[in-house]
Amino acid sequence: MTALADRPAHRAGTHRAAPAGSPPSARPSTPRNPVAVRDRWIRTAAEALLVVALTLVTYWWATGGGFSDLGGWASGLTSVGRLTGLLATVLLLAQVLLMARVPVLEQAFGQDRLAMTHRLVGFTSFTAMIAHVGLITWGYAAGDLLASPGELWTLSTTYPGMLLAVAGTACLVMVVVTSMKAARASMRYESWHLLHLYAYLGVGLSLPHQLWTGQEFLASTARTVFWWTAYALAAGAVLVWRVGLPLARSLRHRVTVTSVRAEGDGCVSVYLTGEHLDELGARAGQFLQWRFLTRRGWSRAHPYSLSAAPDGRSLRITVKDLGDGTAEVPGLRPGTKVLIEGPYGRLTARARTRPGVALIGAGVGITPLRALAEALDGDVVVLHRFSTQPIFAREFAVLARERQLGLVPLPGRRRGPDSWLGAGVGPVDDLAALRARVPDIAERDVYVCGPTPWTGLVQRTLLAAGTSADRIHTETFGW
Repeated sequence: MTALADRPAHRAGTHRAAPAGSPPSARPSTPRNPVAVRDRWIRTAAEALLVVALTLVTYWWATGGGFSDLGGWASGLTSVGRLTGLLATVLLLAQVLLMARVPVLEQAFGQDRLAMTHRLVGFTSFTAMIAHVGLITWGYAAGDLLASPGELWTLSTTYPGMLLAVAGTACLVMVVVTSMKAARASMRYESWHLLHLYAYLGVGLSLPHQLWTGQEFLASTARTVFWWTAYALAAGAVLVWRVGLPLARSLRHRVTVTSVRAEGDGCVSVYLTGEHLDELGARAGQFLQWRFLTRRGWSRAHPYSLSAAPDGRSLRITVKDLGDGTAEVPGLRPGTKVLIEGPYGRLTARARTRPGVALIGAGVGITPLRALAEALDGDVVVLHRFSTQPIFAREFAVLARERQLGLVPLPGRRRGPDSWLGAGVGPVDDLAALRARVPDIAERDVYVCGPTPWTGLVQRTLLAAGTSADRIHTETFGW
């Protein structure tokens, strides 16, 4: 990892990709990636399991008089309120599992896909939960909307567990409101991250009242077993994967800072060492949550990607000063102890399905791709988008010389809000510029890392170039 930085620079040559029309025999071949196939099956199975759970609770609602109760106004409101509550409960528990960093799910879905699913399931479950509260209250008020506020007070103060549910709902409302784009833009990352953890408390407080008083939970042994098992799995996943495993890994590996070096363009690399790092299981392209045990840093976890392929003895991350906790990274001293959580992410060789690979990164988003460029074998080309000064220029030059890596610099400030390229590429459109530089882009696996809007533009161009969506592997930064 450090040797590359110490070697002399080498001028990168022009990348010569296999022409798009080359016959199959002219292209290298690799066997089908069995891990990628397994991940696809895991994703399908997880989605199917969620559908089965939602269908099962809907069936139980129907057989418990759900449809027959729709004949009356008040009973119909209550009945639909029960159904929305059941669906919200399943989705909230699914949310907990998505947040719990369960390895089999994290590895199969990858960070960006999990985040997208998390947002969709989260807002759907929240909407169903609010509908449940409103419909149940309205129904218990005999269908009298004006009497509903008083009925809500009565339910909250007299039914077992309802005050806890009110507190839990308040926590979830706070999490959802602060997760909206406008709210996130005005908050520090640390504040948002801390508030987001209240989702666990919200779920824990909101759902138990249903176990105590909900007829859908207590009507049969099968239903009781289903719900208690679902709760136990969700709670166990959090305790094991979000609490127990990070603490165990931090104690086992005892990661410490060895040095901090400037990389230019406001970036610094942090070199770290520890014990038994070969057992950590970190791969090039992954990230970890880092807590540097300084006066302020111990309470703040930040996701930073590995910027060099792990060698079993040391780790390296590269961080750009973007405010919040990143401003303190350049001042870290050798010997600073670190708590770690991870490794996470699927932006690794695990997702590879083709012999040819393109790595496309912007600014500090090149860091995980720098590690991947060191770890991947075969036909690899790197497209590095930067405004003024590229980072890792010398290291990429050495990789180009020693590993026949293709380097395609994309300099200059963004041409406009609808382009992901810089002014240095000339007047051609994004699609033409990409095809000119990597003619066989449609035949490659493509790894993309950068800001969320920029990454979206790259994906749009890749799809227009004929790259299959399942061969575009992304990781965005920003929240």
